[in-house]
Amino acid sequence: MPDTRIRVMEIIARMSGGAAHHVIGLHQRRDTGGFDHRVFTGHVSDGEGDLMRLRGASVPVHRVPGLGRSVMPAADLRAMFHLVRAMRAFRPHVVHTRTAKAGALGRVAASLAGVGAARAHVFHGHLLDGYFSPPRRLAYVQTERMLAKLSDRLVTVGTRVRDDLLAEGIGRPEQYVVIPPGVRLGPVPERAAARAALGLPQDVPVVAYVARLTQVKRPDRFAAVAEAVLRRVPECRFAVCGGGDLAADFGRRVAPFAGSVHLLGWRGDVETVYGAADVAVLTSDNEGTPLTLIEAGMAGLPSVCTRVGSVAEVVRDGQTGLLAGRDAAELAAHVTRLLDDAALARRMGEAARAWTASAFGLDRLASETEALYRSLAPPELRPRCEVPGARR
Repeated sequence: MPDTRIRVMEIIARMSGGAAHHVIGLHQRRDTGGFDHRVFTGHVSDGEGDLMRLRGASVPVHRVPGLGRSVMPAADLRAMFHLVRAMRAFRPHVVHTRTAKAGALGRVAASLAGVGAARAHVFHGHLLDGYFSPPRRLAYVQTERMLAKLSDRLVTVGTRVRDDLLAEGIGRPEQYVVIPPGVRLGPVPERAAARAALGLPQDVPVVAYVARLTQVKRPDRFAAVAEAVLRRVPECRFAVCGGGDLAADFGRRVAPFAGSVHLLGWRGDVETVYGAADVAVLTSDNEGTPLTLIEAGMAGLPSVCTRVGSVAEVVRDGQTGLLAGRDAAELAAHVTRLLDDAALARRMGEAARAWTASAFGLDRLASETEALYRSLAPPELRPRCEVPGARR
């Protein structure tokens, strides 16, 4: 009897960051009866959090030599031809790429492989702001315009991300589908237990910062926010969960008030960090639809963050948290307001819990992603072509 499953080849550069959360979540909700879904990935670099290890995930992956975060022409070429060979062996109906580098190598490989696979690329954000010098930004835009021509669908995690990309001439409106993230947070411990587990005092306000310590996340801005908050709320403590290339610089920046900053490194139990906190903060120059803010909302925390990317599609300003420009003083004023007004923080936290649970569930993500696959599969394998719930 012929196999009528839709063969999906998903390619991601490394299993870290928000894109890896999606892969793990979809694997947990996968429909093995309707899909033969295989994940191809490289290796996580030193200093990054490997989510498969941190979360104890058992996603079966096919390792691609040379595929990773850094751009290295010889390794990238080797990875691309490894993907070409894998495509010719597997003969996928859909090639589904995530992250910029995997998106480039995967889509070019699909073109070279000649297996007739449809190509869908997911923008979990974009690299238009906060990453490159003007010449490199222009090169990125031109590359993505070319790659869009090799794509059947361009998927974004938020409408603002889609609109930013369209404004740069990347793809056509009819290529785009918006599929917001889906998140499942583990049980959130009681505050006393969470603080005890992290070595935090029981009777002080706590602010959580869960993010990579890298330039686009602006840990230097978070350090300035923390310093300003401490002038108003000297007993406050800051729980910093993450690591990255700026971890040492961040440690030096907060050295004058290091007793108030708890550097937790990468942790698999982020729900413990949220359980210990009163407010979550994110100070980035650029974001897609940040999973850390969704997780914070699911834990019942209000958030204070910069108004960038699709952040406003997660944090409803004045309802589930407070948004600000990129000014540290404005961000600090918002944090202080929530720390001073426990009733307001509690109302926003409960609203955040209700909103994120309804809008960013894992089952909805799996349903919309599988509908996308069906819409791209050969006609005999796709009973319906609609993407229910997804926004074009």
